[in-house]
Amino acid sequence: MAEQQYLQIDLSQWQQVGEGGNGKTYINSTRPDVILKVNSARLSTLEAVRKEYEVSKAVGSLGIPVPRMQDMVRVGDAYATISERIVGKQSLSRICHDHPENIEEMAQLLCDKGKQLFATPCKTDFFPSRRQQMMQALDGATFISKKTRLKIRAFAETIQDSDHCVHGDFQMGNLIQAGDKCYWIDLDRFAHGDPMFDIGHLYLVCMVYSTMKQARELFHMEEDQLHRFWDAFAAAYTGKKDHAEFDHLAGKYAALDIILRTIFVRPTFLEKLFFKMHITRLVKNFYNR
Repeated sequence: MAEQQYLQIDLSQWQQVGEGGNGKTYINSTRPDVILKVNSARLSTLEAVRKEYEVSKAVGSLGIPVPRMQDMVRVGDAYATISERIVGKQSLSRICHDHPENIEEMAQLLCDKGKQLFATPCKTDFFPSRRQQMMQALDGATFISKKTRLKIRAFAETIQDSDHCVHGDFQMGNLIQAGDKCYWIDLDRFAHGDPMFDIGHLYLVCMVYSTMKQARELFHMEEDQLHRFWDAFAAAYTGKKDHAEFDHLAGKYAALDIILRTIFVRPTFLEKLFFKMHITRLVKNFYNR
């Protein structure tokens, strides 16, 4: 069978309009209704982009609002996607940057849309189990000590599988707003499982990675703003002003989230050291009681 041919895109004809942790986005004046997404090198292989393309279509079929995926293309040696362009869109993180007085409102919005997402029954025959991915990642996490692995495994084994939809990269940069409509983007880690996996990821972004300049630049928010966002989100999600117990559980899942990342991107030696440092700190803070 002949290999499928994909349209070759000349990137010089496209204007960059965005950049995130996974890649860059571009528009073309001759095709105003679409947006081109070119992933970073490790995520621009045929396998990775085809997965992103198919997952996005499958998520949309669940009734979850996402920009409509249209095509796969080539950009040089890399693969990329073309999807529906949401005109006038802004990520919640960009809104928080431009209007910090709206941080609490945006945290409430992420909470509301997140609860809708989690309440959607997932296609368990298509999307992977986050719990199974977690156990697989934990088995391969040789960069943490045996003692740490045993503590994390004891907690991970208490987690029940479920058919709840989980985003996989649940944070304020991956919910975009255009007028009165919101859309989820960057869906390649979509799965089914305990919603706390997603919430642990948000805690990691807001309360752990917030100390890093690179993370603050990526999310367009300062450390205190990220802390404010988490506080407002946790209060909205739990309905409690005092959400210390919820924070503690989220911290446990944050350690799981770091380990889960090794399922999606093979970490370098330096990244493994970075992961180990944060996991050790999270285990010390949240797994010892």
